[in-house]
Amino acid sequence: MTKRLRTLQLLIYLFLFFGFLNLAFLGKPIDPTAGVFFGVITAIIAVTSWVLKKYYPMGDRLIFLLAAMLCSIGIIMLFRLDRDTAVKQLGWLVIGIVMFLFVVLYLKKGLVKYAKYRYVFLAGTILFMAMATFIGVEILGAKNWVRIGTTYGFQPSEFGKIFLILYLSTALSHITSRKQLIEPGIVIIVALGFMVLQKDLGTALIIFAVAVTMVYLATSKKLYVLISLGLFSGGGLASYAVFGHIRRRFMIWLNPWDYVYNESYQLVQSMYAIAMGGLFGRGLGMGHPGYVAVNESDFIFSVICEEMGLLMGLAVLILHFLLFYRSIRSAIHAENNFTKLLTAGLSVMIATQALVIVGGVTGFIPLTGITLPFVSYGGTSLLISFLALSIIQKVSEGDEGDTQDG
Repeated sequence: MTKRLRTLQLLIYLFLFFGFLNLAFLGKPIDPTAGVFFGVITAIIAVTSWVLKKYYPMGDRLIFLLAAMLCSIGIIMLFRLDRDTAVKQLGWLVIGIVMFLFVVLYLKKGLVKYAKYRYVFLAGTILFMAMATFIGVEILGAKNWVRIGTTYGFQPSEFGKIFLILYLSTALSHITSRKQLIEPGIVIIVALGFMVLQKDLGTALIIFAVAVTMVYLATSKKLYVLISLGLFSGGGLASYAVFGHIRRRFMIWLNPWDYVYNESYQLVQSMYAIAMGGLFGRGLGMGHPGYVAVNESDFIFSVICEEMGLLMGLAVLILHFLLFYRSIRSAIHAENNFTKLLTAGLSVMIATQALVIVGGVTGFIPLTGITLPFVSYGGTSLLISFLALSIIQKVSEGDEGDTQDG
């Protein structure tokens, strides 16, 4: 395993080197900033890998390297798109890595001791899920952002997802009767309700996937999954009937070419970009990402495919799949129900988010405005992704202190 880890780490360094070398020569004169980016990112990866190897050799270090590769792909593309955006993302990456290491190093006695804070997690869930409903601003049809002054903003639902998974992990860890499912069921419905009111379809899909997975893992009852699917379908139909924004999303998805000059412009340009890239791409700097809207976040997968090719797009999906596999593997080997459910929920959250946004920009499902984990620009998204990763990394170490009944 150590040899494989070294090989993957070397491949990441080579990818970063040739990527930023290419970007440096795109500038006239040669852009030295590309070299600074290469140095900072390789140093971050090297230091983090060394810390994990020295202090936690039994943990699954492949989890971090897979995320590092995804971050590398994303930041190279962001550097190509807009220098200032790339600088901000690099800053968020540094903060995310520091937070990742802090959680991994600080939680020396494991995570199970936090299972007693059930109602703290419940309060956090309601607070962050509801926040944008009352004080949020509408962007691209969804009211899921909260502004801080005139410059900064964040998506409260990103934090709400983490609190919801923490809450469900505590509430479902000792399920022995149907009555015990009433409270978590109500909390899930309330969270989904706020996402519908905010017209945040992507987050609603993620919450549903996470909740159904965790309920099934806690109960092993297929009936609950079927009931959840029925309720979600009913809620979806009601939302479709009530909200014009949701009807437009489905209209665009079903007939994108009929509305190519207005409502479906973003989706059609996204599909054009993917098609123009072919298997191997047009080359960094050779595409036309300016035609793709919100290309630094929601549609970054499209511009990656245009300039780096469908093969790189497939690589992004494979990396997310491998990250999900290694994370679920950690959940399977967790020593108690709380950490098992927590790790599984976080793993499904990351995987579902990747599938939903890639499915949206390629036209397989209705388009939703969420980010591609570890790849898209976005401070909130990147920090939450690394927070989830730090918890998964901690569970993979297998040293969780006192255990509960499993």
